[in-house]
Amino acid sequence: MSHAIRKIGLLTSGGDAPGMNAAIRAVVLTAAAQGIEVLGFKHGFNGIFNSEIQPLSRPEVLHIIQHGGTVLKSARCKQLQEVGGPEKAATILNHLGIDALIVIGGDGSFRGCQAIAKFYQGQIVGIPGTIDNDVDGTDFTIGFATAVDTALDALDKIRDTADAFERIFLVEVMGRHTGYLALAAGIASGAEQIICPEYGPVDVIDLQNDIRQMQQQYGNGSYIVVIAETMYPAGATALAAELTAATGTECRACVLGHMQRGGSPVGSDRILATKLGAFAVEQLLLGNAHLMMAGELSGLARLFPLSLTGDKKKQPDGYLLDWQQRLLQDSHQI
Repeated sequence: MSHAIRKIGLLTSGGDAPGMNAAIRAVVLTAAAQGIEVLGFKHGFNGIFNSEIQPLSRPEVLHIIQHGGTVLKSARCKQLQEVGGPEKAATILNHLGIDALIVIGGDGSFRGCQAIAKFYQGQIVGIPGTIDNDVDGTDFTIGFATAVDTALDALDKIRDTADAFERIFLVEVMGRHTGYLALAAGIASGAEQIICPEYGPVDVIDLQNDIRQMQQQYGNGSYIVVIAETMYPAGATALAAELTAATGTECRACVLGHMQRGGSPVGSDRILATKLGAFAVEQLLLGNAHLMMAGELSGLARLFPLSLTGDKKKQPDGYLLDWQQRLLQDSHQI
């Protein structure tokens, strides 16, 4: 039995991710097919407080699926963190007659949803959109696949110049406090070593020894280390300088930074975003989705409690983590 939903609020929050526009499109088209009005709030939750409202219908979303970023813009929201902020946001949503709110973002955005829900009369559902892939309850988040491809494209180009000059390169990728992006990009690019939280703190001496052993066995050549951001307190550039002095081989740091968030989403991100956007609306209409996230597990669209999305129980592929470690150890025994 469907619940009476006449008007849906929609926003994108936190770090932008390729595929967010595809999710916006899917929400709007699915809602429109049911005669439901969609109001987009610009600049994340700020749009609620600042009355930045954009009505969304078919014409506004028909040709946005291939674009990166988000047509609704995104931002952090200080007002939501303030005392009385969530209650004020809920009051505005209630006053506007918003029957349900859909938020596309990461676990930080979902915490904002839970805070508002205490005072809000309608339903709230989340859609996971972050390149970090660090949200529990879904195998992949919207934007992760594109970020991996963006990092891989850069790594392949860096390999060319590293080979030409027989240099060591430290390539820093995003990921906050998880190694999903570093592991995926490192494996796909054939990096000699991957440094990410799942392997523990950086051991500079151990890294120096690994590079020396590779040089002794195979001669000077390119050596690429993919390192997750925040793994070395002084930064990748400082680590590169240390390695240059210790190994006698020039080491350069390359921080990919925000380029990983941009670009046209790859096909898998467009498909995932479309699937989750449509599923979120359909589950709202069935009355199943309040304080849930629309995710995908083992290829199937699933609902998962928003309160559990930040538990950090999800881990990168254990087999690949172990394989990369074994490969590094075995190469020293040849």
